[in-house]
Amino acid sequence: MKYLFVGTNPENTGAASHFVALARAMSESGHEVSAVISPKGLIGQGLAKSDVQLHQASFRNVLDLRGYAAVFAAARRSRPDWLIGNFGKEYWPLILIGRLLKVPVVLFRHRTPPMRRLSAFLLPRLAYRFFAVSNYARQAYLDQGIPAARVGVLHNPVDTASCRPDPQRRSAIRRQYGIPEEAIVLGYFGRVHQGKGILPLLDAANQAMLQQPTLHCLWLGDGPDATLLRERIAACPTPERHHLVGWIDDVHPYYSALSFLAFPSIRPETFGRVSIEAQAAGVPVLGSDIGGVPETLHAGVTGMLLPPGDVAAWRDAILAMCEPAQRLPMAAACRDFVQQRFSTRVIAEDFARNLNGNNGHAAAPTDDFSHPAGGASPRTTWRISGMRRTRR
Repeated sequence: MKYLFVGTNPENTGAASHFVALARAMSESGHEVSAVISPKGLIGQGLAKSDVQLHQASFRNVLDLRGYAAVFAAARRSRPDWLIGNFGKEYWPLILIGRLLKVPVVLFRHRTPPMRRLSAFLLPRLAYRFFAVSNYARQAYLDQGIPAARVGVLHNPVDTASCRPDPQRRSAIRRQYGIPEEAIVLGYFGRVHQGKGILPLLDAANQAMLQQPTLHCLWLGDGPDATLLRERIAACPTPERHHLVGWIDDVHPYYSALSFLAFPSIRPETFGRVSIEAQAAGVPVLGSDIGGVPETLHAGVTGMLLPPGDVAAWRDAILAMCEPAQRLPMAAACRDFVQQRFSTRVIAEDFARNLNGNNGHAAAPTDDFSHPAGGASPRTTWRISGMRRTRR
């Protein structure tokens, strides 16, 4: 099959990471993949060394005629079977170009705030497929009035090879930041914003450090509350055991330095790529039981789900994860969990199966629903499975 992905936003967000991972996954699965992208930002960097054929363009807004022309020209050259879009300002251009060229359009939605009324009504009906990236997000769209049969779910894929545990990287990163080799390292990777739960996490970690002398914290990221976080750390009892790295373009090597990861958001997350990347590196996850986070781990097997913002609960969970008997079995289960549910191969196969029926022809939207296997949220996932209905 031939796919033309269109994503010209020069941004470093989860939607951009999803775009890169899915395009590469489809290419590595043997499909012919092209992409219309901005040369700047994460997408351009992520696809630069791939086998994806790249075309450059930009959309300043939904009415940017130069963007239309660039996508139309790329589609005429590559003659795709599917047009794939990830970003709101490109939804309508793709719908119109798809109609002109008689190519079906697939749209991904990564945010849960409502679209404008007309777009919310028409886009899921005009697109051949309209995907959420989590069951949580899908339910949000249903609550906004989008018909259930029009919204599917495809989780974010992760390149497990790039997240593979590396003992040499582990030692090198720990030496770089003055972290003892025998230390237990709790990591936070993400935007430094209070909505991400960084301050309750800091309080919980500080309380745990009073009881666990080998516990250190590694903070990766930047954001509007970075100065506040630094000030709070400077005033805490053990500031030397907190290591602030700042923004890192490629965080994958840093997972190897962790003993476990915290995903402490107090506001709902649509999904949570950092959680599955950490587990792909053999790192268990403490995650907030909110939004799409529960879909990223197998609670009790590859990590724990905790009440958002509950400092005492997070302190107790951190102390529990400091115990090898609790942490190591979870670490051993992590990579298999990700391989089975979120690897690029699995997601690429799931995507192709959702777009194409068993006979190779495009399958129409269906009411056939099934629940994903082990450790997933009980919310509904949409996937094509022939004519069978499966229930867990």
